[in-house]
Amino acid sequence: MPFRPKTFTKSIAKGLSALIALAGMSGAAQADKSLVYCTEGNPQSFNAQVSTSGTSVNAASPLFNNLVEFGRGSQIIAPALAESYTVSDDGLVYDFRLRQNVQFHSNEHFKPSRTLNSDDVLFTFERQWKSDHPYHTVGPATYDYFRGMGLPALLKSVEKLDDHTVRITLNRPEAPFLADLAMPFLSIQSAEYADTLMKAKRPDLFDEDPIGTGPFHLVSYQPDLAIRYKAFDAYWQGRQPLDNLIYSITPNIAVRLNKLRSGECHVMIFPNPAELGKIERDPNLVIEQQDGKNVAYMAFNTGKPPLDDVRVRRAITLAIDKRTLVDAVYQNGGRPAKNPIPPSMWSYDDSIEEHPFDPRTARDLLIEAGYPEGFTLDLWYPPVTRPYMPNGKRAAEMIRENLERIGIKVVPKTENWGSYRSRVTQGEQDMVIYGWTGDNGDPDNFLYFLLSCTGVYPGGTNVARWCNPDFEEQITKAKVDNDIEKRAIYYRKAQHVFHREMPWFPIANTFIAVVHRKEVKNYTNNLFKQDFSGVDIEAQ
Repeated sequence: MPFRPKTFTKSIAKGLSALIALAGMSGAAQADKSLVYCTEGNPQSFNAQVSTSGTSVNAASPLFNNLVEFGRGSQIIAPALAESYTVSDDGLVYDFRLRQNVQFHSNEHFKPSRTLNSDDVLFTFERQWKSDHPYHTVGPATYDYFRGMGLPALLKSVEKLDDHTVRITLNRPEAPFLADLAMPFLSIQSAEYADTLMKAKRPDLFDEDPIGTGPFHLVSYQPDLAIRYKAFDAYWQGRQPLDNLIYSITPNIAVRLNKLRSGECHVMIFPNPAELGKIERDPNLVIEQQDGKNVAYMAFNTGKPPLDDVRVRRAITLAIDKRTLVDAVYQNGGRPAKNPIPPSMWSYDDSIEEHPFDPRTARDLLIEAGYPEGFTLDLWYPPVTRPYMPNGKRAAEMIRENLERIGIKVVPKTENWGSYRSRVTQGEQDMVIYGWTGDNGDPDNFLYFLLSCTGVYPGGTNVARWCNPDFEEQITKAKVDNDIEKRAIYYRKAQHVFHREMPWFPIANTFIAVVHRKEVKNYTNNLFKQDFSGVDIEAQ
């Protein structure tokens, strides 16, 4: 069933432009504080359980909370909906004590009769885990995060000890487990809301018109126009300074910047790297920039000839002038990548040498592999700006020009972002430009989630369809060892296997910039959670 968003009422739709304009007017008398966030696209869902898209995760973040969350620094885990937790000495049993009196949102379909309890935690896990759960097959969910992180095999049980205590028992130790719990796909959902909708024979509304415990609740959504949220008065961490939060859906980068400059929006995502110098000189704008903890790559479909031959993958790698590509596409916003994890991540192996730009050797490898006349491949590129890829079309054009010089004809292809993501995870393509921003600060979130054998299935996260026993051995050992120094050794060995076998052509690691107007206060360019907690607007 396709995502059918809740839409605006006529009065809201008519008044949206006026509301956005009012929110951006400096010096105007306003009854409410409204912040407009210029984002790049439509969400596929408002439930991060059913989508790995960053756009969808950002749209869901204001609505939900997790058992635990990231504190200062990606390696620090702090209690959230769980006020405390304990871990057994063997690392197999986790007990979470839930906060009491945590309220859920309400909407036109549902008024909660109780506060958060253990049933909600069980529902959140079991919907994704148990194939016989009443909600497991509701909507388009394939639970790619849950599966990709290996949770179906990891979990032994999730038990309710009492109304506010949950015990999670694992089949094996899992070093990144607490970090995984802080990821959006394990945001806690309302079991009572799910039951109410199932009895009303409208379970489809659960993901389309969501409720959570987050700082804002959803008011309305108009595709290609805006998402409107309102501050949740009963939020367990206290009501937020903002009264209204509006996501203005603006795919075009230049239009986003114009809206920001005019005051039509207050925060802009993914500015053009070439514009950062001008933006920095604008006294009304502030740039929040940090290491993106990401990687852009071109994945080879290793399940299809001729890309199942490592000599062909090596030839393509040597034929691409990566330095020139990165300079042209990213300008000052990125640097060439050589490994499947970003340089700022612990266990990154900088001793690995970048593959050189060597078209002559590339041609020799094609001849050796039995393709002296070359062949034709399709190359899919993202149609929208991503944090790891500001211009997919330009990148694809440059790769095509490089490969044609060694006799490989490249046919660029793309579709709208939702279809693109669906198609390339089905294994149809030859090559695909894709990327990943880390969710939890752990190498496992890249190496296992994107490259393990468990991710090779229709719709899976391993778009290279690559399953290598040597690589799998190292990343599996790293999962079960809590000694971070030993884990780093395993991950470095895995990076060497990756470098040898080349399932991807790594393209770049980027710096993530978000621009906001100077009147926006307390905004943080948070890679892991875009929920606008604590953000305020100063009167001008």
